[in-house]
Amino acid sequence: MMLGLLLARAGVRTLVLEKHADFLRDFRGDTIHPSTLEVMHELGLLEALLRLPHQKIPQFSAKVGDRDVVIADLTHLPARCGFIAMMPQWDFLDFLAREARRYPGFELSMNAEVTSLVERDGRICGVKLENQEILADLVIGADGRHSTVRAQAGLQGEEFGVPMDVLWFRLSRKASDPEATMGRFTAGRIVILLNRGDYWQCGYVISKGAAEEVRRAGLPAFRAGIGKVLPFLAERAAELVDWERIKLLTVRVDRLRQWYRPGLLCIGDAAHAMSPVAGVGINLAIQDAVAAANILATPLKDNRVSVDDLRKVQKRREWPVRVTQQLQLMTVSWLLDNFINYFIIIIIVVFQHDIRRGLVRIGQNLFAFGQTYEETHIFEEVIHAAEQLAKSRIGALIVFEREGDVSEFVDTGRILDARVSKELL
Repeated sequence: MMLGLLLARAGVRTLVLEKHADFLRDFRGDTIHPSTLEVMHELGLLEALLRLPHQKIPQFSAKVGDRDVVIADLTHLPARCGFIAMMPQWDFLDFLAREARRYPGFELSMNAEVTSLVERDGRICGVKLENQEILADLVIGADGRHSTVRAQAGLQGEEFGVPMDVLWFRLSRKASDPEATMGRFTAGRIVILLNRGDYWQCGYVISKGAAEEVRRAGLPAFRAGIGKVLPFLAERAAELVDWERIKLLTVRVDRLRQWYRPGLLCIGDAAHAMSPVAGVGINLAIQDAVAAANILATPLKDNRVSVDDLRKVQKRREWPVRVTQQLQLMTVSWLLDNFINYFIIIIIVVFQHDIRRGLVRIGQNLFAFGQTYEETHIFEEVIHAAEQLAKSRIGALIVFEREGDVSEFVDTGRILDARVSKELL
């Protein structure tokens, strides 16, 4: 939807196809990070967006036993919005759709499920719906982790083992309940609660494949576990009268080796499925959309989109995706190794992606980011080194200097006139 808005804004005729009749899905993310809020500001839409019901989370805390532990404090970030906006994604998508409809070149079609692709002379030139064929200069697959577009295009990816799944369910919310979205961590059980007005969206992350084990233990045991972690919800756990009310979200982390074919590009979870850790999925997808719009708008208007243009989108976005996925996998493995002995673990993880990357690169143009060959080489070597260090359980602090001056630290060390490599690090 964001890419549709950006392309229509640039004068490109755009049709967005939505499989369902609405955007109401429990598994859509709620976390709008400062980086995405900065994009909305640059589009002149931030004030209107924040008029929608939302929660501002300047700090992310978890209840560990009887202690409140601050996991991340965003108020110190050099950002326009030093907070995460918790907003149901269906409201966010509705907002983007309303704004996009202001442009004559934008069209949104609901109940429009893509079933296959149209290919001619080795180039993807459209999509097929149940009773319709739609031709296009470029097909963009942004249809999530179970992407039909990706599957039909035959794009190959790499899947990374994630030792967890998520159980989602709803419990009613009372006016006397806490307002804030929260994480609770106690006695080997962790749960996160998302405030959705008249109900709590609750999430448990269980060990991969443990759903049947949880079910065999029975609903009474599951409800009792909720009461131990969240005493104020103990009585309301009785609302879970059957397993139909508890949905399993199978977590997967994967990444396409190549995001494109002639006439086709995948972005967001269709190109790189993220785990729920830190709620970065929607924010990475937004950044994909920004990069794609900047690179492709002019070629699309000139009817000259090439494979090289599509390759540029992947090149610009692949490194942050790889780093974020690696951080997610390392974080989950560390939590499993150190805290959880049985089946419940949840996402109270530091919002590493935005924090570590400075969130929004304030003072720089978000729409003009690129990498040289040498920078790409350095990033690749750092990633390989981090992976090897993680396997050896060795910690490291690696700093990329951007706008902050780190010369006082550099001066205390030893300068190596060498090319960055995994072996050197």
